[in-house]
Amino acid sequence: MRRFLVLLAVSLIGWCNPSHAAEPKAASTKTVLVLGDSLSAAHNIGANEGWVHLLEVRLGKMEPPWRVVNASISGETTLSGRHHLPQLLATYRPAVLVLELGANDGLRGLPLDAMRDNLAAMIDMAQSAHAKVLLLGIELPVNYGPRYRDGLRAVYAGLARSKRTALVPFLLEGVAQDPSRMQDDGLHPTAAGEPAVFATVWSQLAPLLR
Repeated sequence: MRRFLVLLAVSLIGWCNPSHAAEPKAASTKTVLVLGDSLSAAHNIGANEGWVHLLEVRLGKMEPPWRVVNASISGETTLSGRHHLPQLLATYRPAVLVLELGANDGLRGLPLDAMRDNLAAMIDMAQSAHAKVLLLGIELPVNYGPRYRDGLRAVYAGLARSKRTALVPFLLEGVAQDPSRMQDDGLHPTAAGEPAVFATVWSQLAPLLR
């Protein structure tokens, strides 16, 4: 009898020992990090009306759901984004980086070579951190002239080709051409235009989530 009780006690101790207990596996939530400027920061509209929020809603319905981190800042340039990205990658460890920068470089007429170098460096950082990259391109108003505007397009297309990233050639495709969906500044979509922006992004982002 005594031997039976000893064996039972040993058995119970082993069963209660955390080192032997089955530990539930925590579901790993994957992250999409958006690094952009005012076009991704819901400029002059409600935060819940911007395309990034619409993305967050869509990804929240996936199984398992994805998390969206919006690190976009109005006025951000490729140079300032390049400085911010290392800490963002270390903090959030995204599976996908959506990179929407360059509009402010272009509007300021900054050298395209510097812009290309900054974007290339950010793509390299993300890929080294095992994140897929979606590059979002932008167009400039016609008064910037064909040479600069064509050069800007070539920066995005060339990087997507050489770095093997997904590309949206023009973030505001179908929206910028419609004054009813653009704010008075002619640069930012209204809330009514944001669903079309989201649809444009989603067409290239969805394949990266598989």
